[in-house]
This record gives sequence, structure tokens and C-alpha cells, in this order.
Amino acid sequence: MFKILVVEDNKELLQLFMHVLSKNGYATKGVTNGVEALRALDMDYYDVIVSDIMMPEMDGYEFVSELRSGGSTTPVLMITAKDSFDDMQKGFLAGTDDYMIKPINVNEMVLRVQALLRRAQLINDRRLTLGDTVLDLDSLTVQTGQESLVLPQKEFMLLYKMASTPGRIFTRIQLMDEIWGYDSSSDTHTVDVHIGRLREKFKENPDFKIVTMRGIGYKVVKL
Repeated sequence: MFKILVVEDNKELLQLFMHVLSKNGYATKGVTNGVEALRALDMDYYDVIVSDIMMPEMDGYEFVSELRSGGSTTPVLMITAKDSFDDMQKGFLAGTDDYMIKPINVNEMVLRVQALLRRAQLINDRRLTLGDTVLDLDSLTVQTGQESLVLPQKEFMLLYKMASTPGRIFTRIQLMDEIWGYDSSSDTHTVDVHIGRLREKFKENPDFKIVTMRGIGYKVVKL
């Protein structure tokens, strides 16, 4: 499930945005200014940020600038009552990815969040992030904090495939066909063996685990 951080000092709007996003299948957290947002980002990972501009303590411009100067590439949808070109330009120069002007259509907001998620996945499609764990397709490396582990190709591709859509169940035959190929002479027991090796290597991982769906297959779930 994708996680959305909503930054809005108007409590009614904050609750409305969170309700609509939750109803569309997203996990949400709400904060009321940029300082709280930075604190929340220190504590957890979010896939998209929806942020107001005019807020106390730290406004949206300063918040996004701080975010980008710290190296974060998390997509930001900025929502504001300011409708001049200069204000919009200031938002994009600060590092925002999209811009909506109040009053907004909440269904359009959901569509824009979906578009930002798709764009982010296209940009990062050779790297997957689950919490503090990063899977790098180019180097077949799984890094968690300071620990880095290079996996055999089939093991890495198996984990990468399942981790690309956490919570989705993959059958043994699906995994066999996609990782080993339709014409492979191996049987589905090979999948079980590789899953066992992955489980042993990542049994202490704090960000994900591999779950067996008895009689069906496997899935990766975020912790």
C-alpha cells in the first residue's frame, strides 16, 4: 500500500484529503506544517507528499526546498490558494512536481497522485525501496542501512519481482515462468528452494518479509 503524507494547516481540509485518499486505497498521515512534515519524514517513508503552501512555522516553499536540499526525490503535489504564475513558478523552482489551485476537485487530486506515483516508478524502475531497504537491479544488490548483500541473479530477480508490488500474491508457476522462462526444464520446487534461501538471508530484515500463501504461492509484505 502506498503511503501519502498530507501537509495542511486547515484541519477540515486535512481530514478531507486524508479521507479521500484513504478511501482510494492509500495509507495516509496528516501534519499541519513543514516542520512537522520533515519530522514525519525522518520517522517513516512516504511515496508522495501532498502539501499546502501557506502554513505556520514553515511554509510549503521552504518545506520543499529543505526536502530537495536534503537529497529527497519524493514526489510533491502542492495545493494552494495562490493562482498567479509567479507563485506557481516559485513552487516549481522550489522543487514541487505538480500544482493545484484551491478550491480543488478531490477526485482530480487522486488522479494527480496516481500520475506522480506512476512517474516515480518509471524513473526508479531499476531501484526499489522498501523502508530503509533498497534493491538495485543494476548491481543485484540489496542494501539495508550500512549492510549490503549481492545476490545470485535468480534470487535477486525473484525478490525484486515480488517486492515490486508488495502484498500481491504470485503463484509458483507465475514466478517460474517470469524468472526462469517458459521453456525452463526446472520445476516449481526450484522456486521453493530459492524462497528458502531468501528467507534465511533476510530473516532479520526490518522492512519486509516473504509470506507463504499455502497452496498458492508467495508474497512480499512491508513491515
